[in-house]
Order: sequence, then structure tokens, then C-alpha cells
Amino acid sequence: MLRLNPYLSFRAEAREALEFYQSILGGELRIDTFEGFDDMGVPPEEAHLVLHGHLTTPQGLQLMASDTPSGMPYQSPAGISVSLSGDDADALQAAWDALSEGGTVNLPYETPPWGGKFGMLVDRFGIAWMVAADA
Repeated sequence: MLRLNPYLSFRAEAREALEFYQSILGGELRIDTFEGFDDMGVPPEEAHLVLHGHLTTPQGLQLMASDTPSGMPYQSPAGISVSLSGDDADALQAAWDALSEGGTVNLPYETPPWGGKFGMLVDRFGIAWMVAADA
């Protein structure tokens, strides 16, 4: 069985972002930090950063993320969106409301020509999202 999972990169906000996404989507969050991985060359003051974070929701959604220590090149995510869709209109509306808080709405969550509801935003962590409710 194959899986395709979004894996988000942050400079130093992965923990805060994953906890935010968990507050919206629910589920179990596992976070491993750079502590104990001295051979990776991460300065001691950055050992608290996220080496790997993994959110698994009761619906089977998976979202992963990590931080990029200062000694490594970092580029903000661009040209890609995380898409959240389905037929639970109330859950999608709640997710939209929470994700857009403190973010930038690029396309309001409204009824598009094809029906249902659809919107696009960039959340407060700089991650682009598309939210779509089935018609």
C-alpha cells in the first residue's frame, strides 16, 4: 500500500504549527526533536527544534512537518497547497474558520460554479490551503 502525505518545512515553527493543526483536525501528534542526535550538527540551542512531527487524525489524515536548523538552507514553501476536502460541511467550515484566523484569504470559502464550497488561504504559518466541500 502506498501513501502520499504532505510534509511541511518550517524554519522553527513546526511544533507550533502542528499543535495548531491538531487543534483543528484532532488526532494524535508525535514530535521528535533534534535532542540526542549530536551527529546532525545542530547547535545545542536549537536541539528543541522538530526533527520530525507526525499528526494522524481519526479520519486517517496524515500531516508531517519538521524544522530546518539555522545551519541548513531554508526556503519557504511555494507552489504547493495542502488540500482538505470531503462531505462533512460543518467540519470543513470549522477548519476553514480556524485555518484562516491570522492568515490571508486568497479566495473566500463560498459556492463556486461547480457547486459545494471552495476557498483558498495561506495560514498564519505561511502554508497554502485549499478547502473544498463536496456538492
